[in-house]
Amino acid sequence: MHVERLLTVLHGKRLPPLLLGLLLTTTASAAGAAPDPVRTPVPVRSSAPPPVRPSAPAPDPAPAPAPVPVIARSWPVGVRPVVVRGWDPPATPYARGHRGVDLAAPAGAPVRAVAAGRVLFAGQVAGRGVVSLELAGTGTPPLRTTYTPVRPSVSEGDEVTPSQPVGTLAATPSHCAVPCLHWGLRRDQAYLNPLSLLPAWLSARTPARLLPVLGVPLP
Repeated sequence: MHVERLLTVLHGKRLPPLLLGLLLTTTASAAGAAPDPVRTPVPVRSSAPPPVRPSAPAPDPAPAPAPVPVIARSWPVGVRPVVVRGWDPPATPYARGHRGVDLAAPAGAPVRAVAAGRVLFAGQVAGRGVVSLELAGTGTPPLRTTYTPVRPSVSEGDEVTPSQPVGTLAATPSHCAVPCLHWGLRRDQAYLNPLSLLPAWLSARTPARLLPVLGVPLP
């Protein structure tokens, strides 16, 4: 387009051949030159470290469970029954373990309340007799102790006294190799060792010895 316009302007004018060739070459070079490409700016990466977000505060630790009061006045069965399987708390709520103790006793043996309290439940659970007691004076939430398998002789809401019979050991097949009573203890959702209810004079395995009385001859 620029060459044609130049020829139109120079039409009818006599120019030296050398000057005319130079003008045509310069005009053609300018017309055919490509425009400078548009350069996209390259973003500059910052060497500064990313900002550190403040971490959320750690949750408050769970309060320690209240200690178990030593309030038992008798074993649930027998005098000093054999502990067939002891307390073995699971590492997590859904892990395997033993949430109580198993006490050896013959079927039909009396099952007693270890301390004063109130009957929360007396009936069947999964085909087995269960008696659950809320122990008096054990804080908030109160302790609950459970016996199974039992043929209940009490009803829900009954008040019981220490060593009072609440039923008899049922002859129901259990996980023990011999007839046994499963004795459990809970505070709210936390399982506890029921043997911790027993005072030393009840839990000791050494039989009691009668000491001589001064002035009374030995037999």
